[in-house]
Amino acid sequence: MTSALHHLRAAGSSIVLDARGTGVPSLLHWGADLGALSPAELESFADSLVPAVGPSSIDEPARPTLLPMAVDGCSSRPGLAGFGLGGEPAAAAAPAATAAPAAPAAPAAPASSAAAAAHAPAALRLDAFELLGPAAVRIVLVPRGAVGHPLRVELDLELTPHGVLQSRAAVQNLGATPFALDTLELALPLPGRARELLDFTGRWPRERQPQRRAIEHGTWLRESRHGRPGHDDAFLLVAGTPGFGFRSGEVWAVHLAWSGDKRLFAEASATGRQALGGGELLAPGEIVLAPGERYRSPALVAAHSVDGLDGLTARLHGYARAQSPTGPEPRKVMLNTWEAVYFDHDLERLEALADAAASVGVERFVLDDGWMLGRTDDRRALGDWVVDPEKWPAGLHPLIDHVTTLGMDFGLWVEPEMVSLDSEVARAHPEWVVGLEPDADPPVSWRWQHVLDLANPEAFEHVLGQLVALLREYPIAYLKWDQNRDLLGGSAHRQTAATYRLMDVLRERFPGLEIESCSSGGGRVDLGVMARTDRVWPSDTNDPLERQGIQRFTSLVVPPEYFGAHLGAATAHTTGRTHALSFRLATALFGHAGIEWDLTRATADELAAVAEWIELYKASREMLRSGTTVRADGPDPALWTHGVVAADRSDALFAVVTVAATRQAVPAPVTLPGLDDSRRYRVEPVLLGGGPRVIQDAPPPWWAEGGVTAGGRQLAIVGLPMPLLAPEQSLVLRVTSA
Repeated sequence: MTSALHHLRAAGSSIVLDARGTGVPSLLHWGADLGALSPAELESFADSLVPAVGPSSIDEPARPTLLPMAVDGCSSRPGLAGFGLGGEPAAAAAPAATAAPAAPAAPAAPASSAAAAAHAPAALRLDAFELLGPAAVRIVLVPRGAVGHPLRVELDLELTPHGVLQSRAAVQNLGATPFALDTLELALPLPGRARELLDFTGRWPRERQPQRRAIEHGTWLRESRHGRPGHDDAFLLVAGTPGFGFRSGEVWAVHLAWSGDKRLFAEASATGRQALGGGELLAPGEIVLAPGERYRSPALVAAHSVDGLDGLTARLHGYARAQSPTGPEPRKVMLNTWEAVYFDHDLERLEALADAAASVGVERFVLDDGWMLGRTDDRRALGDWVVDPEKWPAGLHPLIDHVTTLGMDFGLWVEPEMVSLDSEVARAHPEWVVGLEPDADPPVSWRWQHVLDLANPEAFEHVLGQLVALLREYPIAYLKWDQNRDLLGGSAHRQTAATYRLMDVLRERFPGLEIESCSSGGGRVDLGVMARTDRVWPSDTNDPLERQGIQRFTSLVVPPEYFGAHLGAATAHTTGRTHALSFRLATALFGHAGIEWDLTRATADELAAVAEWIELYKASREMLRSGTTVRADGPDPALWTHGVVAADRSDALFAVVTVAATRQAVPAPVTLPGLDDSRRYRVEPVLLGGGPRVIQDAPPPWWAEGGVTAGGRQLAIVGLPMPLLAPEQSLVLRVTSA
């Protein structure tokens, strides 16, 4: 065992772990870097934080641990809960190292409540404290005594090079009878100065809407029970000093890298303890560990910043980019056919659409829903991943040949996790449909579809076989992988693990394949699915006004090159609102750019503007994929400023956006954060699609002159007066070193 105190440091952050004594270790500090500390200084630091003993409490100083348990005197949310199952003892098995049981046994009820208490987890003691790297440790906990169900618990903590704290927990059943795991959650301490919470909610197609509240005594608990994160996913739970913003305040945040059911919580008690934490939300009996079996939790990803939400974003973007499988290739401009043709798959029409796409510089053509056997609408044919011979008598070859001849590659929409009852696979194998029982009413449908049980090995192999056949027959570079309903039955854990495994197998067999994660829009946007995909679809809406907010908060965690941002038609499919081309172009610029608009209906002037926009995107995409996302804190809630600054801060792109009518006739100057204080920059307007609509008698002089040169510090602190934008407009600014 190494020293009982350890100080992990990386990228301006540090944590201090106290493993002195025999109990579950404490996280004494999680936040700003404390600087280099000698062993003696570290000992003194830890000793100085031992609290007083309060009246009517446990008779020793309370130690907030990573894994709170009642047996340690903690009356907060338990970090570990479950019970051993009654009945005859099972034969002891050799310790296994599986991520989770493949098919948990049904729990047997204990003989009595006393028996259940006797089979609760045993009190834990520290067994080992191991260094796994320069900023990574493993804490091993084993039973403290003979009372209770014996378990081995491992806690892995790593402070990554980006200053992100990644933590996981694992539990192994050391007993002779099965153990039903209810909860395995980690808790990270919060200092008392964190007084406000920010998290997110939403609906289809209006995901990641912020909500704020004060931290009061009690628990703020956000649970996802959709079998996926859902459109109302908490996404990122942030605690901070009062009034924290994008560029100010000290903040702490947690995100669970998992695409199934989950919990995030913030807790504050009258004892003075505050914590953020989370873990997978397990249904009763979902994880039953046989003797020797082991379960490992998803990663709880946590970050701290003294520079507000943008500081968190810088850390989380670095972490996400390091975890993602995406290679160094440019992020290709794509056209998706959905809002152009819907289910109307006609070769001549699609070839004309491909011609228009190629003429403006599109690099990838993605055929969306409607190509499969018998798929004429959204009520049939999911699960039959075979090309429809009536629509496509020669298969997809004629279309793909046309697309590739034009210099574009080809992508295809699939939904491997779902099935229609009106499908060949459901008729042949009804036992593969989650919740479908013989001689019983069918389970509740959602968007006229059901869930295919990918945890069933036969169903998994069937889907894998059909996808492999497609990828072998056709040169498919990209799969848009959809998931259009909640689970509503079955095991979210097993379904999510099986989906991950299916993605992993396909990527292993087809190394150049790219995958987009879509879930009826933004229902599955998390760092778990991003570790095995190249893109996420943040929302089904292409309405630029809705997209401004969705992209603003999605980008807290997701770098711009990983979320799709599409140019839609003038009148949005999802809202019926109509917006000018300039606003639509400016909104779709700051992401992985694409088009979801029937370009065959565009005018010559519109096509020229789209081509100019694509040219700007191609010139900027390397900066978007490696730069720093920034957002200004302005006094007017109707006026937003955001941008991406190059890693070396030599140039940047900004957008000034009016999401409503401004509060003042002449708003205050707009600041441009994140630039180099010591450099001078040229700021110039980029008039996409003719530029935004303005309501003014005269613009600011610098605007009329086509630009201005100013210092980076001036631009960040004082800013520049802007043209008077009408509501729902966006002005793009190019900033380059002078």
